[in-house]
Amino acid sequence: MPAPVQPIIIIKRVKKGHAAHHGGAWKVAYADFVTAMMALFMVLWLVSSSEQVKKAIGGYFNDPTGKGKEVGNGLRGNGGESLSLQKEDMSKLKEKLEQAIQTSEPLQKIKEHVVMTVIGEGLRVELLEDAKGMFFESGNAEPSAYGKDLMKLLAVEIGKLPNTVTMEGHTDAKAYTGKKDYSNWELSTDRANAARRWMQSNGMREDQVTQVRGFADQSLRNKDDPEDATNRRVTLIIQYKPPPLVGADGASGAQGASGGHGASGAGGSAVNTAEPPGAAAKPAPFAEPKKK
Repeated sequence: MPAPVQPIIIIKRVKKGHAAHHGGAWKVAYADFVTAMMALFMVLWLVSSSEQVKKAIGGYFNDPTGKGKEVGNGLRGNGGESLSLQKEDMSKLKEKLEQAIQTSEPLQKIKEHVVMTVIGEGLRVELLEDAKGMFFESGNAEPSAYGKDLMKLLAVEIGKLPNTVTMEGHTDAKAYTGKKDYSNWELSTDRANAARRWMQSNGMREDQVTQVRGFADQSLRNKDDPEDATNRRVTLIIQYKPPPLVGADGASGAQGASGGHGASGAGGSAVNTAEPPGAAAKPAPFAEPKKK
C-alpha cells in the first residue's frame, strides 16, 4: 500500500512597513535645524549684550569651574545688573548718579552740596552741610526734607547694585551742648544710622550696609577751619568688589576695623581672630622618622 502524500504547506510572511516618507530621517534634519536656530539666537543675544556680560560668559568658557576668571558675583536672574562693580567701573557709576541728581527738579538747589570721589575703597558720596543745615538741622539726627529726597534717590540707584556700602557720620569741632552725656560722637553716629534706616526703607537692601561709622570731629574735611559747616557731613562709600584671585579657594581674612577714631559699628564690627596675649603656641606635629 503506497504511503500517503503529505500536503505542502506554504507560509507567507507579509512584512508590514511604512512608506519612505514615514521614516525617521526627518527628525534628524529637524533637530539640526532647531540647534542651528538656537545657536543663531545665542549669537544675536551676545552681540547685543554689554561688555560685562561678554566678559562673564567668556570667563566661564575659559574656566567652567568659575574659580579662575570669574567675573559675575553669583547672583542669578538679574541680567547685567547682577554683575558687581569693579574699581574701573566706579567712574561710570559716579557719572550716572550725578546725572540722576541733575535731572531731578527737587534736588537742583542742593546738587552743589553733593561731592562724589573715586577712592581706594570705591565711590565716596559726601552730603555736605551748610550753615543753615541742608541735610540735617543743627544738633538734630533726623534728616531734613532735602536730605530725605536725596537719600531716596541714591537708595534706589544703589539698591540695584550688589556692592556693599559703608555709612559715615562727621561733625565740626563745635562742642555739642544740647543734651547731657551726649556729644559729637553720638551725634555723628546717630546721623549715619538715621541715613541708613531711611535709605534701607526706600530702595537699599537690608544686607547692603556692612558698617556704620561715627567720626565726630576727628576726620575734618576742612582742617584749616575746624568749625566750617562742610565738616558736618554724612558719607556713603560704595565699595568695589576686587576680582577673585586665581586659585584662591579659601576666604580671605576680614579686612579693616570699623574705621578710625570712634567708629561705631552698627552695621558690622571687626572681629579679632588673633590669639589672646600669653596664649601658648601650638606645637608642631611630630614627624616620625622614616625607617631605613
